Amino acid sequence: MLEWKGKTRGGIAGYKIFIAVLKYLGLPVAYFILRFIIVYFVFFSPKGTISIYSYFRHIHRQSVFTSIINIFRNFYLLGQVLLDKISVLAGFNNNFTFDFEGEEHLREMVAQGKGGVLIGAHVGNWEVAGQLLERLDTRINIVMLDAEHRSIKEMLDEVMVKKNMNVIAIKDDFSHLFQIKEALQNNELVAIHGDRFIPGTKTISCSFLGKQALFPTGALYLASKYKSPVSFVAAMKDTKTHYHFYASKPKMYPYPSNLKIRNSEQKAMVEDYVTELEKTVLKYPLQWFNYYYFWEDQIKAKT
Repeated sequence: MLEWKGKTRGGIAGYKIFIAVLKYLGLPVAYFILRFIIVYFVFFSPKGTISIYSYFRHIHRQSVFTSIINIFRNFYLLGQVLLDKISVLAGFNNNFTFDFEGEEHLREMVAQGKGGVLIGAHVGNWEVAGQLLERLDTRINIVMLDAEHRSIKEMLDEVMVKKNMNVIAIKDDFSHLFQIKEALQNNELVAIHGDRFIPGTKTISCSFLGKQALFPTGALYLASKYKSPVSFVAAMKDTKTHYHFYASKPKMYPYPSNLKIRNSEQKAMVEDYVTELEKTVLKYPLQWFNYYYFWEDQIKAKT
């Protein structure tokens, strides 16, 4: 079975090379070099290539030829998104422009004084928009699995010129839960992706793009438990230099004391998230960056 292992591919050497290219030669040159690298990944990253082909062929029902072409386009977009992120975080000269649709919703969350949970997905480029939301006058905490190479994260920290973002790493000792609670109590925003999970995580099956898929309940559970408003967010790449940020109107979810009612409420919460995610993916199908079998029928077919 192909599943997400909680770890993203990549290496220090590759990051350092592209940081140097971005710094001294600029983004267009980095994009050019990227064209050759994605060919390597398409042919030598079989699990990711097969799963993303299945996504285009069986979820979006594209022809074989179109699905193959879109594998290359998808990998290229992923590379661009990663380069854009480094370029913005490091403050390198670039000409990125942004539309912020729903920024007033985030300001509303901050004004309420209860903090807020921003739930995104592995689509588009959340880190770029999150770095530029410093004008909200509150700290943004990004929750992520601590399975990436620590040396890579430390290296990226060295080139960051803006420090309004804080990373909360998910750890086995559950210390991240206390950090999330503290951030919300300090009226800070906490950004969590709601589309991936590791084995053992509580999930709910929902219809997504016409097929059943499992989604974790953790992000929405925390929001309801700590009585913090929730906004579903995405930052999508419209052109090479332009991003469009989306944030839904904040919503408060109940935390019933009755376990049965609470489980029912959790399913309704997850379905709200899936509805918003579906809208985004249908509008930007090439910017789906989950490289494993995501839908239940895909998983069953490979077991």
